[in-house]
Amino acid sequence: MFKADDYRFKVKELSDLLAEAKYALDIENQQKRLAEIAKEQEDPEVWNDLERNKKLAREAASIENKLNAYQKCEKAISDTLEIIDLIEETEEEELVPELEETLSAATSEIEEMRIRILLRGKYDNTNALMTLHAGAGGTEACDWVSMLYRMYCRYAEKNGFRVTEIDRLDGDEAGIKSVDFKIEGENAYGYLKAEKGVHRLVRISPFDANKRRHTSFASLEVMPEIEDENEVEIKSEDIRIDVYRSSGAGGQKVNKTETAIRITHFPTGIVVTCQNERSQLQNKEMAFKILRSRLIERQIEEREAADAELKGDIKKIEWGSQIRSYVFCPYTLVKDHRTGYENGNIQAVMDGDIQAFIIDYLKKS
Repeated sequence: MFKADDYRFKVKELSDLLAEAKYALDIENQQKRLAEIAKEQEDPEVWNDLERNKKLAREAASIENKLNAYQKCEKAISDTLEIIDLIEETEEEELVPELEETLSAATSEIEEMRIRILLRGKYDNTNALMTLHAGAGGTEACDWVSMLYRMYCRYAEKNGFRVTEIDRLDGDEAGIKSVDFKIEGENAYGYLKAEKGVHRLVRISPFDANKRRHTSFASLEVMPEIEDENEVEIKSEDIRIDVYRSSGAGGQKVNKTETAIRITHFPTGIVVTCQNERSQLQNKEMAFKILRSRLIERQIEEREAADAELKGDIKKIEWGSQIRSYVFCPYTLVKDHRTGYENGNIQAVMDGDIQAFIIDYLKKS
């Protein structure tokens, strides 16, 4: 028997959550800000300032996404109420599956809105600069890096983000030793910042004729892309810039001129390279972006380390400190060291959709 009051109670809960999201996201003032941006963009001086124009366009797109998401949630709740009223009037209980589907869609949309509320850190709305390095495990580790790289690319595609490869060093036999790439999209850094750390894989090695179990490690760095050059100071006397010929498949001017850039930052020992672009100037600009991002990330880590020291909770980077283990031998098991799950339903120990890609990949390999 159809119980309309039960469904109305669920809709009331969703409406309350949406009202909280509306207040937290400051929807009304966001609409005013969007009108202000539109007025600013009509100013001829703004069109002459490319950087300012790009910044305004990004801000406008971000606000429009928030407003569209809020309106979509409102419509989902309204549609759910209409279906409830229709079932009550006509007593057509065959519409209940449609009601359940609409209610589920509304719940998902509002949950996404709540995630937007959480991603309000200083750099959460920026693009993400990511670096994967192969660790212990030799060829196995290089293959593991290539799988992780594919995983994050698929995650980006699913969420409508754009992936740009910046620098890449292939393994001697297979896989990738290290790869730098950028994921562009709204809140890309906010979504991906929790992925940084050591990732461990245990499986039967396809490179071992004896089919023995191997353990591989890969580290992932996640940094926000810093557009503002004044965010961090880079002194000319603290860096060395080297130019060299790009590696790769070749092509017109790619391997014939010195377009690749390597920047060494002496005070921190940070070295960044970029050879993705055809122009030396473009490679240099991207390399400086990466350097600024790494310096900012270093400052964040130093602050976190200082806070952790005060709390007396410092964790060494060693075996057992990895953020996640993917164990496929002898059990089909994913273990998340942050939650402590060790067995049971795979979905219960998954840390979001991103692990679904690696499971799908390994099952097919």
